[in-house]
Amino acid sequence: MGWEAGLVLVVVVMMVVVLAMEWAPPDLLTIGCLLILVVGQAVFGTKLLPDVNIAFRGFSSPSLITVGVLFVIVTGLMQTGAMGLLTDRFVGRPQTVFSAQVRLLFPVTFLSAFLNNTPIVAMFMPVVDDICKRTRISPSKLYMPMAFAATFGGVCTMIGTSTNLVVKGAMEKAGLPPMGFFDITWIGLPCALGGVIFMLLFSQKLLPDRKPAISLSDDLRQYTVEMLVQAGGPLVNISIREAGLRSLPGLYLAEIERDGQALAAVGPNERLQANDRLVFVGIIESVVDLRKMRGLAPATDQVFKLDTPTSHRCLMEAVVSNRCPIIGSTIRDGHFRSRYNSAVIAVARDGKHIPGKIGDIVLQPGDTLLLEGHPDFATQQRNSSDFFLVSHVENSEPIRHDRSWIAIAILGGMILLASLLSRDATPERPAVDFLLPAALIAALAMIVTRCCTGTQARQSIDWSVLIVIGASLGIGEAISLSGAARYLSQQSIVLCGSNAWLQLVVIYFLTMILTELVTNNAAAVLMFPLALEVSKTLGVSHVPFMIAIMIAASMGFATPFGYQTNLMVYGPGGYKFSDYLRVGIPLDLVMMAITVALTPLVFAF
Repeated sequence: MGWEAGLVLVVVVMMVVVLAMEWAPPDLLTIGCLLILVVGQAVFGTKLLPDVNIAFRGFSSPSLITVGVLFVIVTGLMQTGAMGLLTDRFVGRPQTVFSAQVRLLFPVTFLSAFLNNTPIVAMFMPVVDDICKRTRISPSKLYMPMAFAATFGGVCTMIGTSTNLVVKGAMEKAGLPPMGFFDITWIGLPCALGGVIFMLLFSQKLLPDRKPAISLSDDLRQYTVEMLVQAGGPLVNISIREAGLRSLPGLYLAEIERDGQALAAVGPNERLQANDRLVFVGIIESVVDLRKMRGLAPATDQVFKLDTPTSHRCLMEAVVSNRCPIIGSTIRDGHFRSRYNSAVIAVARDGKHIPGKIGDIVLQPGDTLLLEGHPDFATQQRNSSDFFLVSHVENSEPIRHDRSWIAIAILGGMILLASLLSRDATPERPAVDFLLPAALIAALAMIVTRCCTGTQARQSIDWSVLIVIGASLGIGEAISLSGAARYLSQQSIVLCGSNAWLQLVVIYFLTMILTELVTNNAAAVLMFPLALEVSKTLGVSHVPFMIAIMIAASMGFATPFGYQTNLMVYGPGGYKFSDYLRVGIPLDLVMMAITVALTPLVFAF
């Protein structure tokens, strides 16, 4: 082993230790380690470390760009409410961690067997966020199991993950007989079932229960908001519990006004009727979620009289000052909408429920108003004497329910196009290369059809995730170019002798380790020639070794950069590096045990 390989291994070990100790953010750490290797190449002039062009090539890789584009597609699904249409039947409204995991893991695993797992994780991330808000389950209990389930499903068919196609293509290029669509299913399906069972049985104990430092229910602003059940909508004749109106945190249904009569102390089995006026009291986050529910509309007609198009509106908070000209007048009599071109949809006062309709509330100094209007309102009124404070409410743009089926059609078109194109995948052009053009077309279609705006599309991209992925790809190049990966692989295989089963164990283990440190496709490419040479030397079938490489290269759970879907949930789940080690190491060993035990039985040496 040359000094270049030693330098790379030292940097990788340092990176793992610093990540585990959480001494630096993952994006800054990975890019810093990559820069160390680039500087090493510049100083020593060696060709065994990546130069600038190679080191930063990962930032232009199709896999990284695809992840970024998928953020835009998911935004289009969220802004139209299409995500709820796609997932509500599968996920429902679980009440416990176990039931939430059951309802997430099985559909995610199934879908990932036939679709690329990256868009599956991107699609279900907002679903997990919604479940956590409604049930107060810690996000750390659901994000990682969901991402791992997508990996489980990926090994169930030959098109489930790009790794399978890379190995299949390498076999065909080497003149080996091609593998069938479901050949890997004999091993992949038991692995997937074993992984799901492991997560259901042990993840609740192994994963931390991280809660936000400040509970949502601690918010002292208790808004009074009125919503109207839309005639012909999906909530008509649905019970309060079935509609999910009792599950929003920090929000309760104070009364229902029906046919001029007020129904107080509404039970969970009360069925909603068309044109019911629902009076809620609660915190701002849940009011925003309430406004996004299909079948509900603001009870005030002032919203529909605004000059600003719905797609250009947002929610804002404004605290009424003692110099506001409509102090002492009702919102209706003060002509709030025409004066400020914004509609009052909720009012908070001293954390108490304010009786009466929104338009009949008499404004007092210190009242906090929740407004719907153009974002320019905040700019125009920020220095006005009419309000003490004006601020935007994040993620409060109105949902475009009328475009939900357009967003679903765009998603379906992307999946169909990517599936058709990926049939031509080769080792040089893996399936993810064909997913990118389909995703770009879908993202552009989301913006053109106004499922989301250009501003929302730009803001949806999580740049820290992309930085970690791009830098990790560069570090993987260094591990490959320096010879560190090949040296370790060859040395370990030499120690195993002529026992075919023991060689299979070593091939799987080394592929798994490389996947944790490099990338899934790089690990498969590195191990393929070594595994093929071992099978020829021993005079045994190559198929068990190919199956082992496919599964081991996909099953990287012990590090956040073992697979790009691991990185996608790293931040939203609030995870630490140690969380992946705690769950991933035993899960890696479970997958390894199932694979090396079953593969020789199904595909004999």
